[in-house]
Amino acid sequence: MATSSNDGKIEDFLKPEYEQCMVCSGFLGSNFGQPVCSSCHLFLFCNDINLEEGEQEVYNEEEEYRARKIKSLNHKTDKLAERITSLTTPREPGSVPEGLVDSMPPEVLLVVFKYLDDISLWTAGQVCSRWRQILEGETTELQWREFCKLRWPLFYPQYRVKDWKTIYTKLLESSPCRYCLESMMLQSTPPIEENSWRHRRLRSELKTLKSDPPEGIKATPLDRHCCHWQASITGPQGSPYEGGLFLLYLQIPQSYPMRPPKVRFITRIFHPNISRHGDVGLDSIHHNWSLALTISKVLISIQSLLTDPYCYVCMEPIIGKLFTKDRKEFNRIARLWTWKFAMHDFLMPMNIDLNGV
Repeated sequence: MATSSNDGKIEDFLKPEYEQCMVCSGFLGSNFGQPVCSSCHLFLFCNDINLEEGEQEVYNEEEEYRARKIKSLNHKTDKLAERITSLTTPREPGSVPEGLVDSMPPEVLLVVFKYLDDISLWTAGQVCSRWRQILEGETTELQWREFCKLRWPLFYPQYRVKDWKTIYTKLLESSPCRYCLESMMLQSTPPIEENSWRHRRLRSELKTLKSDPPEGIKATPLDRHCCHWQASITGPQGSPYEGGLFLLYLQIPQSYPMRPPKVRFITRIFHPNISRHGDVGLDSIHHNWSLALTISKVLISIQSLLTDPYCYVCMEPIIGKLFTKDRKEFNRIARLWTWKFAMHDFLMPMNIDLNGV
């Protein structure tokens, strides 16, 4: 089983946002409420799954120097460009210069908003009430519904939704890592031979998943080459996760099935073998991968892990300790997390206070 490098405290998991990066503890900069800061995320969770483990892009000092030289030769930017640059630079909360946000003309904001993706649009709406009003006037319920379908294709609400933006907000806030959720839609698909062993096998697995899916499990590719998948696991009966719909993101390498897929939860879950970043501590998708394993079998194993955690070696040791020493308290918190983060398909969005649980 894989382990997490930061034990932390139970209280750290119960906060809506994380105070510091779980890897560098804030040494490399702010994490902006995410479990991992952008610097650590770039090096530890590479978007290109086809790179061998430990292989990263090489820093080119000469190219960096050339880019800075060209930039220094440019003419001085006007004030509007300077303000836009200031707004697009990451800052610590509360450190934005006074008046910078309100000084942006509405017509400029409307042009900028047209080039933003769904997550960026939602984030812009949280900046101030003025920006929120502008976005509400330009973004329709139909658009928020399409954003939900594109970002979470396996989410099917069992009631008539009147406010899709609220649903989008709840799904976004239920994701353990916003960096992973955003990169899920930005992945490039490498050229793959249609008649390759990988392609034929994945098509066969997809056909089986559609015709005879395991109970409580669904999966669908997000691109035509089946490099990126989204899956859903229904919480097993009798467990504190019962009734929850947990979404996962799978990356299938070009060398599949010789190499295992990368699997991450994109729904927050309170479990010893699933890290706060969403990584799954399961040997079969790390060191004990076998050609006999399939996507379906991997998802079944993860579903079984929900009812039978392995607490000798955990992704989150503090949760494993709680599971072994105070099962009643563990079940209570896990059930509360399921209600708050994984039941948007059955329960109307509501606010559940996790403080002081």
